[in-house]
Amino acid sequence: MGATSGAVWGRTEQQDFRSRVRGTLLGAAAGDALGAPVDGLSLEQIQEAHGFEGLVDLAPGHGGRGAITQLTQLTLFSVDGIIRAQVRRDTGAWHPPTDLHRAYLRWAATQHDWGPDERRKEDGWLAREEWLYARRSPSRACLLGLGDGTMGTLDAPKNPGELGPEAAVRSAPFGLLVGWDPQLVLQLTIECAAQTHGHPTAYLAAGAYGVIVHALARGEILDAAVQRALALLAPRPGHQPVAEALQRALGAVRQGMPTAARVEELADGATAEGALAVAVYCALVGEDVRHALCLAVNHGGPSAAAGALTGGLLGALHGETALPPAWLAELEGRPTMLVLADDFAMEMTQGPALHGPSGSSPGWLERYPRA
Repeated sequence: MGATSGAVWGRTEQQDFRSRVRGTLLGAAAGDALGAPVDGLSLEQIQEAHGFEGLVDLAPGHGGRGAITQLTQLTLFSVDGIIRAQVRRDTGAWHPPTDLHRAYLRWAATQHDWGPDERRKEDGWLAREEWLYARRSPSRACLLGLGDGTMGTLDAPKNPGELGPEAAVRSAPFGLLVGWDPQLVLQLTIECAAQTHGHPTAYLAAGAYGVIVHALARGEILDAAVQRALALLAPRPGHQPVAEALQRALGAVRQGMPTAARVEELADGATAEGALAVAVYCALVGEDVRHALCLAVNHGGPSAAAGALTGGLLGALHGETALPPAWLAELEGRPTMLVLADDFAMEMTQGPALHGPSGSSPGWLERYPRA
């Protein structure tokens, strides 16, 4: 598999990349936090609670405004797993899906343990963040898929009937592997999605999302990014529902002013491809990030997932400074996300200086152990 170590990073390129990494994580988390309080409600129920325009600002959920759900928790562990995979490359024992599976098992521990186990030095720093030890509507698919030590694979996927969007949401970080070939990003994303969401529609929607984020993080426009995903999906068995959902999203852009009814139509229940279609549509038609995120969560589908997917796209496209500052100010866990984003950017651009032939940083290997 390709990796970023061969890329030549100037200072400007590094700053742009870091902004896009931060934007992707913070944008996805903001969309998740916005949509969480109305997740599973019908549009009528949302309007009843928040007025005719629906939800237009952060609302209390999971104990406070700006609280995130399992979707953001898992996304953070995706980042942790990718960094750990890169750090382990030097050992010659390199299999990223295994590193991601271990990271997701660390997330699973946060759903049943009271708090961090300080004795487990191999857990690294993220698993010691106490605020992550909270059950935030964990999906049955994720709990079951990670409920034992067996890793789901494409040949033997976990939950082969699962169509939900959770695996797609946690896949934004795969798109930030900007030095990788898009085909490899697609392959890694779907292999990791199959660990909990074994239906081809669910894992291919995750793969498509990873590829779209990848193109955006490399400076492409959203339309071109979607076309790239469609081209890469085409040879994959079972790709049709995802391809059709993306085509519907592109077609809806030309149908006039965006409406909640159009978003609901695209959502198509609580499916992965429906949430992906909503995200692409809202990111394309939104006047700005705030408008796009509000559009993405005001419907009877999976509001938190659609908001997170939309926020990840817009964060990768525009960087962190395009995100609504008032929402970021209240976003739960923002300090952790910023540190993790900057660590990811540093690993991708400066990895050899942190753990290479010329020497290793003991502090870095303590944060991201090779064990």
